[in-house]
Amino acid sequence: MMNNVHNVMGGFARFETKIDSLAGRDYVGLGARVLFVVVLLPYYFNSALTKIDGFGLSAGAFAQILPPIAEQYMYDTSAIPFFPWHLIVWAGTIGEFVLPLLIVAGLFTRLAALGMIGFVIVQTVVDVAFHGATLGMLANGLPTELIDQRLLWVSLLAALVFAGGGVVSLDRLARRTVA
Repeated sequence: MMNNVHNVMGGFARFETKIDSLAGRDYVGLGARVLFVVVLLPYYFNSALTKIDGFGLSAGAFAQILPPIAEQYMYDTSAIPFFPWHLIVWAGTIGEFVLPLLIVAGLFTRLAALGMIGFVIVQTVVDVAFHGATLGMLANGLPTELIDQRLLWVSLLAALVFAGGGVVSLDRLARRTVA
């Protein structure tokens, strides 16, 4: 009996070693970037596009990012002071375009993923504090609550922070060029 257990455990250990050699950090980073493209890129690009009106910020941008300020100025973007409100909304809007593109390209992947983690945290605070979303409790199975969803997003982004852009990335190309 112990021999059978030893054989099974030995076989599993060999399997683990093979998987580790095939799916190292380089492939974790690439896989995380592919998942980001499939799951989060459409969400963030569609959201970012709602914030632009021609070459300026839309009233929706202020309503999404700074709802109390948008209400205070009755959604008239020309009446909202540039500093700090326009600056904050421009930073959020540009971040919503640029950070996902950096992740897709695998350029400055770790920094972009850290920036996206910060973005998700701020987005979640705004959604709960100003838009009436429910943060909820972990693992209660309620789809209308944010915490499970946003923790999954952050875990995907954390994989990029720790693994980098992966084997097919501009980070890898830059590292080879410099070395």
